[in-house]
Amino acid sequence: MLPQQQAAGSAPSPGSSSSCEDSCRPPPRNCYRLVLLGSSRVGKTSIVSRFLSNKFEDSYTPTIEDFHRKLYRIRGEVHQLDILDTSGNHPFPAMRRLSFLTGDLFVLVFSLDSRESFEEVQALRDQILETKLSACAAAGSSGVGRRKPPAPRVPMVLVGNKSDKQMKTVTPEEAASYAASQDDCCVFVETSAKRNLRIDELFHELFLAAGLPLEMAPDHHKRLHPAFGSPCALPPPSPQHRSKKCTISIRRRLSDACGVVAPNVRRPSIRTDLMIMRTKTCALGGGGAGDPAGRDPGRHCVLQ
Repeated sequence: MLPQQQAAGSAPSPGSSSSCEDSCRPPPRNCYRLVLLGSSRVGKTSIVSRFLSNKFEDSYTPTIEDFHRKLYRIRGEVHQLDILDTSGNHPFPAMRRLSFLTGDLFVLVFSLDSRESFEEVQALRDQILETKLSACAAAGSSGVGRRKPPAPRVPMVLVGNKSDKQMKTVTPEEAASYAASQDDCCVFVETSAKRNLRIDELFHELFLAAGLPLEMAPDHHKRLHPAFGSPCALPPPSPQHRSKKCTISIRRRLSDACGVVAPNVRRPSIRTDLMIMRTKTCALGGGGAGDPAGRDPGRHCVLQ
């Protein structure tokens, strides 16, 4: 074989590269955005780091805004989770409101040794619900005879971080009582990102409240290196999922689930976020508010 032929044979053709990308592209109904909110220095970025790579940095670097993406293959389907780690200083109110509108599920983080941060997450929860409700009402008001849409159910986990601290100004019982007084989409979990305590449970409870596949939780899927399925982010789907979907056991299904952190992902543009916001708002106004994640599968579309 000539060297040129050998090189050509080893490199993927444009067609195979395209089909590879298609196999890693999730359908719109499987795209979700998770937004982390809370005061500065409560551990939002540390929780994200534990979730994505099980790492913890002891040094503190203020976050302006970080964007991450994780891709999953679960029971033969691709799912995409975009994670927006926001600033605790919220210097741009318009961007903050945009994050409320584009988010499907939320993690509101406070520190158990800071009552002020606990009061902040309570205010944040109210702001998120009010923002989505007003957008829902605005979308539902167009047209004659439209009924006022119900309040959207927004999956949220209130996270009391830094449980390893000796001095606490907020008790877990108080935080749990507050969460219990809200709707059934609001859950409280006490964690320590530093000691890696109950981080997996945090995300398990979040995905449960949102009605998402539980295999997305950190302890329910294989964590793959980004280069594992190169040039694709994920390995090719197994044909057994199509033929044995009804007979495969729960244990086997969980073992077949895999996830990978997408490398070099860029945050969507503001224009794209505005398009996402418009689509989600229309879904809410059209009656999608009954969905656990506030999405209408027939109308929701993430344009990225």
